[in-house]
Amino acid sequence: MGKRCAAGLGLAAALALGPGAAAAAAAETPEARPPPEGALVGWKELLGLRAWLPPEVWRHRDRFFHTAMQLQIGPQQRDYPVPRAFREASGGARLDTDGNLHGHTPGSGLPFPPEAIDPAAPDAGLRWAWNAARRHRGAGPRGSFLLVDLPDRVGGVQNYLGEWFQLVPGGDDASFTAGGRFLEPAPVRHLAWQQRRPRAAAAQWSLPDETFVYLPSARKVRRAAGVWVDGFFTPNYRSPVGPSAPGGAVGGTGLAATDPLRRGWLGLALRPNAYIWRLAGEREVLAPINVARPGYPLSPRGWGKSGLSPADDRWELRRAVVIEGVLREPRARVSAVTLYVDAQTLQPLYYASRSAGGRLLETGILLHRFSGDVEGYPPGVGGTAAAVFDPVAAVFVETGDGGSGWRRESYDVISTPPSDAERRRLTGPEYLGRGR
Repeated sequence: MGKRCAAGLGLAAALALGPGAAAAAAAETPEARPPPEGALVGWKELLGLRAWLPPEVWRHRDRFFHTAMQLQIGPQQRDYPVPRAFREASGGARLDTDGNLHGHTPGSGLPFPPEAIDPAAPDAGLRWAWNAARRHRGAGPRGSFLLVDLPDRVGGVQNYLGEWFQLVPGGDDASFTAGGRFLEPAPVRHLAWQQRRPRAAAAQWSLPDETFVYLPSARKVRRAAGVWVDGFFTPNYRSPVGPSAPGGAVGGTGLAATDPLRRGWLGLALRPNAYIWRLAGEREVLAPINVARPGYPLSPRGWGKSGLSPADDRWELRRAVVIEGVLREPRARVSAVTLYVDAQTLQPLYYASRSAGGRLLETGILLHRFSGDVEGYPPGVGGTAAAVFDPVAAVFVETGDGGSGWRRESYDVISTPPSDAERRRLTGPEYLGRGR
């Protein structure tokens, strides 16, 4: 282990230059290899993993890792199967000069076969971004959630429970339909939302989603105030409008709840044509792409002293493409994002956002679980294996907000087709009115 740690220190300068330089340095240093499969890595050995962690994550290692950690090294570059029908349907899409996608239907393969993307092409980053946005998701995830708000210095930890879903495609003319409902605590009970992204948004990035929020206090459905969102919409459950809850939590039951909040499902969906992308490079990273330990609601689990550490789990060595996108029209504080995308499965592994001045705002680790390793997982379309990665958890440090953070757990989520009755329940107007 000591030898590996020394190799990691040798890459420090390359990491400072960026992910592409780090990947090149690692390739030129044969002894710079992570511990073998099955090894357990503790806090004292963490330095030896620096070369395989994004600089944004390493910067906040005291939050994402902890002194009693037992990180298990999983397989290295495991080949995960993709449903044959999805694989064979890939390709055939085209891009226009504004980065819009044409000739592709959500759920029908990747727009661009990864092996055909020229890394030297000026649109390589854009093609990877569209592939990540249109990756295989089965019918879309649905299940429970535990959303944990972790303040920096003021206030206490707040827990929120509910259900959420994403359906892919989301209807005849929707790329996806998503939504959810808060069940606890009492001040936000029955706060619900539905979001529908029109397929036309792939050719017009500024086209807003159709998003509606049910406000329990008013017993009314309102159109979301911030109708344009990049990824998933999350209602502002922390709004100061509404009754206070025990412990200082405030229920987002007023009109301010129709504003979007950058929490819960950040990094799982995006609008590629809303950014100007570049391929920053490729590198090997260790990431929790297929976790072994369960969490809420299946069983409790620890997240370290910070509440944001997924270090007590299985991390695999993966080849990732690093893409950087600058918003065509910066909104709110965020101007640019960096995504580490698994090159084979197209799953987002790491996410970071920055302000117009380049200041790091958010750093997140996205945890997934492969359905093929889950005993009793429901079959996919036609009774075949689902072969899907479920987004079971996420941990984010908000560096631009005084060092606060949040965690989502959704370990019962599945991504197989719902029944016709369930689909109607989730997408119909009555879903928002159930709390009346």
